[in-house]
Amino acid sequence: MAPQRNVSAWRPRVPGVVEVFHAHYTEYAYPMHVHEAWTLLIVDDGAVRYDLDRHEHGTPHDTVSLLPPHVPHNGSPATPHGFRKRVLYLDATLLGEDLIGAAVDGPDLRDPVLRRRVGQVHAALTRPGDELEAESRLTLIGERLRKRLRPGDHRGSPHRDPALARRLRELLDERVVQGLTLDEATALVPAHPAHLVRAFSTAYGIAPHQYLMSRRIERARRLLLSGRAPAEVATETGFYDQAHLTRHFKRLVGVTPGRYRDSSRRPS
Repeated sequence: MAPQRNVSAWRPRVPGVVEVFHAHYTEYAYPMHVHEAWTLLIVDDGAVRYDLDRHEHGTPHDTVSLLPPHVPHNGSPATPHGFRKRVLYLDATLLGEDLIGAAVDGPDLRDPVLRRRVGQVHAALTRPGDELEAESRLTLIGERLRKRLRPGDHRGSPHRDPALARRLRELLDERVVQGLTLDEATALVPAHPAHLVRAFSTAYGIAPHQYLMSRRIERARRLLLSGRAPAEVATETGFYDQAHLTRHFKRLVGVTPGRYRDSSRRPS
């Protein structure tokens, strides 16, 4: 079988993410190199072996690997069939350089919850219009990584903060169509992004991005029942496009926007 080098790379509209990189390699080996950004890596198939600070490491399927900036590393397939990986390159706004030493000492993290959350961020980043979801999930990943790298550091605000949660809900209600980024929210409601997301989720039992999508679907239902076309409804309710509306509408209502609209024409 011929060697495969299939890659996909892009820079999303999510603060803190320098690049998203998905790759499938069968025989390619990275030489020693460095990055200015943090490398957050998960492997979906196969495994990677690499050297970091003159120590050998590996990335089995259930591992999240965090390679620090400025530290040389390489990488090569650890199985005959190569590997498929997904990588987030993150800037210092999510993880500071004070964590580099801890990451060098233990770059491979066996953490199923963290592994699942990283996969969820990658899924959100492939869907235009779901940037708030990606941003919210990413800030919780940053919080978990910091706790893993500093297990004895339990500083941080408690999750319960109803006043903060209420203010964020008011902001989301004011900007259902325009949307809201976490950067904008924390500028208006001073709080750490992770605390803001957790306070909201604790108070209302739903994440901020889920709340915003629910409000948009609520508006979309009203417009669809008035006979409006799904493409127009998507634009007027804050969705990226009709496909974005359809995906979330079907998830929450169980049918497509078109079928929902047509159902209103049936005689009772």
